[in-house]
Amino acid sequence: MQYKITHTTSYRYSSPVSICHNVVMLTPQPTQYLQVQSHRLNIVPSPGETTDRVDMFGNTATRFALEQSHSQLSITATSRVTVLPRQLPALEASQTCGQVQAAVNDRTDPNWLSVVPFLYDSPRIQRTSEFAGYAATLVEPQRPILAAMTSLNHQIYTDFKYDKNATKVDTPTKTAFDGRHGVCQDFAHVGVACLRSLNLPARYVSGYLRTHPPEGKERLVGADQSHAWFSVYCGSDLGWVDFDPTNDCLCGIDHIPIAVGRDYSDVVPIKGVFLGGGDPVLSVSVDVAPIE
Repeated sequence: MQYKITHTTSYRYSSPVSICHNVVMLTPQPTQYLQVQSHRLNIVPSPGETTDRVDMFGNTATRFALEQSHSQLSITATSRVTVLPRQLPALEASQTCGQVQAAVNDRTDPNWLSVVPFLYDSPRIQRTSEFAGYAATLVEPQRPILAAMTSLNHQIYTDFKYDKNATKVDTPTKTAFDGRHGVCQDFAHVGVACLRSLNLPARYVSGYLRTHPPEGKERLVGADQSHAWFSVYCGSDLGWVDFDPTNDCLCGIDHIPIAVGRDYSDVVPIKGVFLGGGDPVLSVSVDVAPIE
């Protein structure tokens, strides 16, 4: 499936900003299942110079600064990508959870060095016995890992209520877990926390989800949203496999990954600091348009 993705973030300030420094992480990364035909970042006012760096997880972070007075800032990322379908074995035919754990812990897995950072605590996720207990009966050592992850994904979908008003972007994972509510970011964090608490490598994925308009309705341009899900390392044969607990599914060609990290703090789409500005007003427009 081919897509054109347009993600615009705009700031309006009640008083001028004299200087700002920003980091943008909206560049899709090519993988075996994601081809990137083009990507463009348009910033108004123009900073004159931008610099890119690749972080330890393979994400591209673009830095820029504005050192002239401005009352508005607009950042638009436009990408054209192709998402390829992935063939996975039957759920019961995968390695067991215990086999994956042992190979990483014993360092016999050829990918262990790149996988290890996703085993431990991170800024937004701390391993606890509560997270481990929630998933323990589903993610048993002798169980095939794809079957176990499908069950955990379904359990989060069943137990947690999607509620935009229940959490904020900085709500702790434990708070969302205890309340059994939140949004896609919270559900992804809970999945990662459970798996790491059981000594399985898991990471946070930010991206987009193709939305289908109601039957007989036109697709609303700019009405899409960013999305998030979790990814589990399933052994050297399968590598990372993505699960979407918000929608109770394996991620497929409707999911467009942009960045991966230990948690949301590693993949914030836009972050920065500014001097002045008064009371800023933020608006975000996301459009995920299939290219027929």
